[in-house]
Amino acid sequence: MFQVAIIGTGGISDSHIQAYLQFPDKCRIVALVDIYPEKAAQKNAKYGLNAQIYDDHRALLREGNFDLASVCTPPYVHAEITINLLAAGKNVLLEKPMATSLAECDQILRAQRASGKLLSIVAQNRFKTSNWNLKKMVARNLIGRIVHAQVDSFWWRGQNYYDLWWRGTWAKEGGGCTLNHAVHQIDLFQWIVGMPTELQAVIANVAHTNSEVEDFSTAILRYADGGIGQITASLLHHGEPQQFVIQGERATIAAPWKVIASRQKENGFPEPDPTLAEEIQTQYAQLPDLVYEGHTGQIANLFAALEGTEELLIDGNAGRRTIELITAIYYAGTFRETVPLPLTPSNPFYTTDGILAGAPRFHTKTKSVENFADGEIIVGAASAQPAPGKL
Repeated sequence: MFQVAIIGTGGISDSHIQAYLQFPDKCRIVALVDIYPEKAAQKNAKYGLNAQIYDDHRALLREGNFDLASVCTPPYVHAEITINLLAAGKNVLLEKPMATSLAECDQILRAQRASGKLLSIVAQNRFKTSNWNLKKMVARNLIGRIVHAQVDSFWWRGQNYYDLWWRGTWAKEGGGCTLNHAVHQIDLFQWIVGMPTELQAVIANVAHTNSEVEDFSTAILRYADGGIGQITASLLHHGEPQQFVIQGERATIAAPWKVIASRQKENGFPEPDPTLAEEIQTQYAQLPDLVYEGHTGQIANLFAALEGTEELLIDGNAGRRTIELITAIYYAGTFRETVPLPLTPSNPFYTTDGILAGAPRFHTKTKSVENFADGEIIVGAASAQPAPGKL
């Protein structure tokens, strides 16, 4: 029976708690940690957990008895908390994004290797049947070489979204929609299509004046085989449409699932290729659905890896690749340069300090809310934040 701690009890913690509760024969949530203990108490009561509450992860490490921790805090403390957990011999499920810089990712990876414990970075969209099976269809190569792949991470957030004290700052949030909203789609992109050899990008803040960070980005990626990738992240799109489209030489496939196959006429113009489309559709329809999806699927795999019955599907290296791609987008968009990959430690944005020194401040954050409660917004000074040392 795995004893589980949840560190950070904001909105995303519900996904973790609900997933763990699907496996009552494998785990028990024994601790909740939040710098606002009343939030942890609310989650304790909501789910009937009877967990011990702490206001600091270091108090948990001193006093708690647990095997595995889900880290669900804001990104700027991911590295410190995760490194401390690993050094104490704990397994970690770390929410996206892995960290706010590649240097922090590498520090986490060194701590993981030294500890010998399991580290998994949340990428729950891999555990959706549509995405899982899209990757399988790409691997079967029925569509031919990928010539263009496009992912659109379109969300909509109002002005109040950035009133929360840690959002909208490079120091605390680590970036805007590219890092904190598109991270899952970017993870899917590099998981299925692979890493590019170079990219160009545009980043901008179009509609959120209480935020230093971007609310829109778009990047063009080049691959060694001549293929092109395109990644767009946005907080401007009403209805929040999402798509991942892969154009092959012979056919197009996408999530949400669709298939379109074309062949050329004598003059080079297209006509439908129903035979190929039917073959692709038939093979796709034969692929089984996942037993568990989302966070539940990832946690099921994590438990199996801890038990030694499955390979861990998403490790720290997978999380780092996603941060590398995002870092390249930020650097390219900031300096309007074509950025070669892989990035090296000599890149100015390799470290958090380098990002803080070079990243654009689109606006000055002037409003801040310590916490959202019952939909109310209490506006205070922009400098409002928890007491130093409370993580």
